[in-house]
Amino acid sequence: MEEFDSIIIGSGAGGLTTALCLARAGQKVLVLEQHDVPGGWCHSFTLNGQRFSPGVHYIGLLAEGQSTNQLYKSLGIANDLIFFRMNKNGYDHCHVGDYQFDYPAGIENLKNKLAAEFPQEAKNIREYLSLIEKVNYELQLIPKLKGLWQKVTVPFRTKHFGKFALFSLKRVIGWHVKDPLVKAILNAQCGDHGLPPNRASFPVHCSVMNHYFEGGYYPMGGGGGIVKAMTTKIKSYGGVVRTKQKVSKILLSDKKAIGVQMLDGKQLFAKNIISNADPSTTFLKLIGGENCSKKLLKRLDKTRYSVTSLILFLTVDLDVTQFGIDSGNIWKFKDDNIDGHFDELTKGNITEGKEFPALFMSCTTLKDPVSFNGRYHNFEIVTYVDFDSFKQFNQEKYHTPEYELFKNKIIDKFLNTVEKLIPTVREHIVQAELGTPKTNQFYINSTRGNVYGTEKTLRQIGPFAYKNQTEFENLYLCGASTLSHGVTGASYSGLEAAAKILNFKSTDFLIEDESQKITIFDAEDSSTWNEYVLAKREDKIRTFKEVKI
Repeated sequence: MEEFDSIIIGSGAGGLTTALCLARAGQKVLVLEQHDVPGGWCHSFTLNGQRFSPGVHYIGLLAEGQSTNQLYKSLGIANDLIFFRMNKNGYDHCHVGDYQFDYPAGIENLKNKLAAEFPQEAKNIREYLSLIEKVNYELQLIPKLKGLWQKVTVPFRTKHFGKFALFSLKRVIGWHVKDPLVKAILNAQCGDHGLPPNRASFPVHCSVMNHYFEGGYYPMGGGGGIVKAMTTKIKSYGGVVRTKQKVSKILLSDKKAIGVQMLDGKQLFAKNIISNADPSTTFLKLIGGENCSKKLLKRLDKTRYSVTSLILFLTVDLDVTQFGIDSGNIWKFKDDNIDGHFDELTKGNITEGKEFPALFMSCTTLKDPVSFNGRYHNFEIVTYVDFDSFKQFNQEKYHTPEYELFKNKIIDKFLNTVEKLIPTVREHIVQAELGTPKTNQFYINSTRGNVYGTEKTLRQIGPFAYKNQTEFENLYLCGASTLSHGVTGASYSGLEAAAKILNFKSTDFLIEDESQKITIFDAEDSSTWNEYVLAKREDKIRTFKEVKI
């Protein structure tokens, strides 16, 4: 009978961060992952020798002194990470109809560029972007306020947040900006939280935009590079990470979590159980609804999960840079009606029509030059759909001729849009594989294949989000349905979960460590690469040539 101090179910960014913090504090930690590789949405995988990362497309605030940089330093993994800075002149390319706007790194650069391109809206643009800065600053300030006087003065210290927090993104931007095209450009990153402007929480969108104001970065090795650094550090503290380990239930004794039971019936025991699974999976499947309070069951019944996704993993034998493709991501919209695009994607028949009205496209071999073999370029192309789009394909209907035909129609629809960006793409396809909501459900074990945990509407964020500590003694939650979503948001949720267990403050983990430093290069400037990166790239090219010969 194995016993641990803490068992973490799921190895996403939240679970791994929790495990790392607890292991560093001296706990005997076990991480259990159902997939054959750790990482959850952060994992990377290969298809015929080509690497893809389904959930990590860029990370912000990584420059020296910024919060994500500080987070990785504090976790002790900064020295093991290499990031590539994406195109500073366009880390996000926003295509609205025939118009293209490139998001430059630097908030002032963004203000100036938008103001220059839309002089009639210049004043409004500057005021709106300044508002986003202020709201985000106040949002970060709230948990730091201490003492009676500071708490009493919260309304004065957070007046911008208080004024706009209860409104949708569409309403707030409508009060400041009138040009529909400008609105579409400023709302393009809605895809980073999965809600259209008319339903998106304004503070959440502020947080997302602020995260990338100073530019985007991509990890060497894709999301798997971050996962490897974290699992290696966990193991250095004596922690254990096991894959292909599916938990069938959480063991209880008088409303107290005492362990887990595996699919094969084996039982493992621990003082603390931390679930990186979403709330419905945790409580309804692993705990069992019959063990939950009426209050919790009522809340679970009302909980709505984020959109799910279609992801095309595409490899082409083509120099895509000749078509203007670079390390920046592409947000492509049919027109400026982003609300309408979300409706069309999530409420209609996804095989109807020739193109998707909105999609996200990313070339990983240009964001991570080390992954480029000198010939093939890899793309991850994403759009959002509702899980019910695949309701006719239950567990027994996987990989049937009907399922494959359905997927091929979707791939063809994706390629119709990609052709607008890379006209000859169909002539150079090496492989095109589709990840569906069923794929998400199978590999990530997320309710209805969701990609961001709970839907980030006003009623499900901040004080209304699921707490780390649950109604069951010694059972904790972490991940995208608690504090925040995304790689860094989920990581901070892991800090919070570990802090609850250890009776710490989460800020106690954020220790300045001058011996730690993240290495950052420019993805598109080889003169910034060191000998290690150059050697890795040359090795990749040489190995590919040898295989082809």
